[in-house]
Amino acid sequence: MAQMKRPRLKKIKVLGSHTLRCTFMDDSTYSIDFIELFNESPGLAPLRDPAEFSKATLVPGEGWNVEWTGVDIQIGADTLWLDAQAQNATDENTRIFARWRARHGLSLKAAAAALGVTPRTISAYGTSERPVPRYIALACKGWEAEQGHSN
Repeated sequence: MAQMKRPRLKKIKVLGSHTLRCTFMDDSTYSIDFIELFNESPGLAPLRDPAEFSKATLVPGEGWNVEWTGVDIQIGADTLWLDAQAQNATDENTRIFARWRARHGLSLKAAAAALGVTPRTISAYGTSERPVPRYIALACKGWEAEQGHSN
């Protein structure tokens, strides 16, 4: 199956009080637990209320973001895809790399520049075409320390 050039959502479903099931255009489906995202992103605090979280909507025919109109919060499909990759990664290095990219909203080009590799390499790590080496996971942590981030 061809890789998506840019993640786009086909459908979403709220599961429980803080979990969102996202189906992307390539038919990949992931469940995302928002509890850890609340801790990383204070702006998502209104979604801690299960009643508010349950109001997640996807604009029909678009798929570029999930919206909670009552609290004016939108999360892009690309961010949700990165969060899904981080939460569903099978190994620690991939989890560290995916969380790093998601946390800082880094494009392929920006992530490549930060780590001293090519955008194609970043793409291969992000799609699991290539495993994320330990030195890349450590470089992500080093970059955060250098930038003054505590995560």
